[in-house]
Amino acid sequence: MRSLPLLLTAALASGATRLDAQVPGATMSDRPAVRPSLDLRYRSIGPARGGRVTAVTGVPGQPGVFYMGATGGGVWKTLDYGQSWRPISDGHFATGSIGAIRVAPSRTDVVYVGTGSDGIRSNVILGKGMYRSDDAGRTWRHLGLKEVGQIGAVEIHPANPDLVFVAAIGQPFGPNRDRGVYRSRDGGASWDKVLFLSDSTGAVDLEFAPDDPNTVYAAMWRVERKPWTIISGAREGGVWKSTDGGTTWKQLGGGLPTGLVGKPDLAVSAADPNRLYVLIEAAPGGGLYRSDDRGETFRLMSTENGLIRRPFYYINVDADPTNADVVYVNNEGFFKSVDGGKSWTRRPTPHGDNHDMWIDPADPRVMVQSNDGGANVTRDGGDTWSTQENQPTAELYQVALDDRFPAWAYAGQQDNTTIAVPLLPPFDAPGGPSAHWRDVGGCETGPAVPKPGDPDVVYSNCKGQFGRFNQRTGQEQRYWVGGENLYGANPKDLKYRFQRVVPIHVSPHDPNTVYHGSQFLHRTRDGGITWETISPDLTAFEPDKQVYSGAPITRDITGEEHYSTLYAVRESPVRPGVIWTGANDGPVHVTRDGGRTWKRVTPAGLPPGGRVQNIEPSPHDAARAYIAVYRYLLNDWQPYIYRTTDYGATWTRLTTGANGIPADYPTRVVREDPDRPGLLYAGTEFGIFVSHDDGATWQSFQLNLPVTPVTDIAIRGRDLVLSTMGRGFWVLDNLTPLHQMTEGRSGGGTGNHLFGPRDAIRMRYQPTRQGTTPEYPPPGAQIDYVVGTAGGVVKLEVLDAKGAVVRSFA
Repeated sequence: MRSLPLLLTAALASGATRLDAQVPGATMSDRPAVRPSLDLRYRSIGPARGGRVTAVTGVPGQPGVFYMGATGGGVWKTLDYGQSWRPISDGHFATGSIGAIRVAPSRTDVVYVGTGSDGIRSNVILGKGMYRSDDAGRTWRHLGLKEVGQIGAVEIHPANPDLVFVAAIGQPFGPNRDRGVYRSRDGGASWDKVLFLSDSTGAVDLEFAPDDPNTVYAAMWRVERKPWTIISGAREGGVWKSTDGGTTWKQLGGGLPTGLVGKPDLAVSAADPNRLYVLIEAAPGGGLYRSDDRGETFRLMSTENGLIRRPFYYINVDADPTNADVVYVNNEGFFKSVDGGKSWTRRPTPHGDNHDMWIDPADPRVMVQSNDGGANVTRDGGDTWSTQENQPTAELYQVALDDRFPAWAYAGQQDNTTIAVPLLPPFDAPGGPSAHWRDVGGCETGPAVPKPGDPDVVYSNCKGQFGRFNQRTGQEQRYWVGGENLYGANPKDLKYRFQRVVPIHVSPHDPNTVYHGSQFLHRTRDGGITWETISPDLTAFEPDKQVYSGAPITRDITGEEHYSTLYAVRESPVRPGVIWTGANDGPVHVTRDGGRTWKRVTPAGLPPGGRVQNIEPSPHDAARAYIAVYRYLLNDWQPYIYRTTDYGATWTRLTTGANGIPADYPTRVVREDPDRPGLLYAGTEFGIFVSHDDGATWQSFQLNLPVTPVTDIAIRGRDLVLSTMGRGFWVLDNLTPLHQMTEGRSGGGTGNHLFGPRDAIRMRYQPTRQGTTPEYPPPGAQIDYVVGTAGGVVKLEVLDAKGAVVRSFA
């Protein structure tokens, strides 16, 4: 490989890229503009390994056609029993979080989608209402209900595609009166709230009686997510029934639990319209109940713990439409009963943590099922399933890049392992999609951080446990700081409070120095064998929030809600010993002497309690830093990005809600370009933004990127690399035009302009631009230009080092 010297003397290129830009001025209207019509584009580099899916459905009478809804990756469709999937909501939906999908039985081109997944874990993404397609997913229109938050179910009248019911869980982070059951009689043009219990209890599931669509069953759930706990259950909720098409309702009892009730789910079977199954979290009396008289009386069929484990995340029951005694439960395992719920057998699925399914009424051996690894289809009743390695919907927490060529991107993939994928085709992996990723130690939470200078060594985390993974040998050594497992612990009893997602940061000045955060900052210089604590408690530490997660019925023991822990750690790349920390309960601290002394420098105007999601010490000035604070778990959707230029003594807020980033776009990450001071990139819950003026104004930098949370941003060699919570990694090749726009070097007006290209590297590989495999660009030089409006012939010539023309375009 060698650099190819190119001398470019005009302003035209093949593979045209149009950039309209202005010299920075005083107002947003004359900032450099990256317009959606331009040919700058991101490319997906995978992984093709699927992410969490909590909504699936099929199409009666159309074998092989299924839909799935990912929790951050939008709606996908297969026409071939899951052998291939393609996204169909990109460019239409305002969120990638999908809660429910249903096809109208009487007109199968009509598809309704409710956004907002019902799996309300700490990384849940908010819904944005209802959508409808009248052409089987080719086009969509928004139907309102934007404020209802998460949608647990959609049911469509069997003979009328315009009569539809929606189960609205509500916004999960605080009381709101938009919860409940909604009905539309005009295809979603208008909605009536027909069942409402309180501002804390919403609807999570719906079913029609198979022989009488005027009989509607609704499952009601009191739920609220806090950063330090999950509340699931109350004395209101349970199962409700209407016999007049949703106009009036009564609560069902007759043997159902009468104390605290949590999350319920419902199932009916066309084989016996009198039968109703209820799977419910309760204290006492949680388990599977069955009614054989349309809900008048119930009997407890099973209290098997595997059916109701971690109910806020699971709880799903479905009945065979041809045999009412055959019933399935999706939970951490996938269970089947053939005797009406009395006894259960665990059945295999491609991945654990199961969520939803749909059974073909014409052939119950055909099912689509979903779990934390994606969606999969069976044609033999669950003996075999289609692959999940064809749906790039990974939920990634962060991104780190190594220093090899081609570079690899590293992250923790929720519900899976850590993962590394190449930005360009790896020389040693010419195989299929699975050859294009690696497990690099640790586990789902990440991070995974390659060692500078020796990228085969990866520092990683698994739910608070530090690991050092060697890619040459495939071996990993793991170490506990303090030797305590966070699973099942009350954080107040732990000496060191680690979160599941723990910061790991390698010093930019010494690759053997690694920082790791509990409530304290820890440092190792020997790969994790020994640790020193170099700070006091750097969190707010509110004792009343140091509790077992899960109330009032079921505890959650994963450590996901450990509060008052460090979440962000960064050392200045400009000056050794300047280290910044941010906690998941709000405080920001800095040391300027390598940890001997610390100063609390939280911005004065920042509301308390939010998660300091990331800190970006400027790569240009040791006194300057940026922070992004994420407060959506506190029911605050504002974007919070701050800048300091004096080591935190004062801060300026860079997101007003009116200067480019919308007021309801929570921010997850901010980065400064390492080559251009003041050129900033911000990742939000619903996309990415860029600022050419150090945060004074912002503009969308979404281009062709699907709407999904941008969780982290990294820059290497003028390539912009993104991690997302629902669509894996994405790369924008060559930031050179953006750099020159920031400098004011563009054609603008009516003139032609050639952006100076960066060096090209000669490589041998085939570009890819289709399917769900990684997308690789054509090898060779990339030339970006502006063609002005004045007209006339524009010519480009490529010259060799001696000035001879080797290629010409006009």
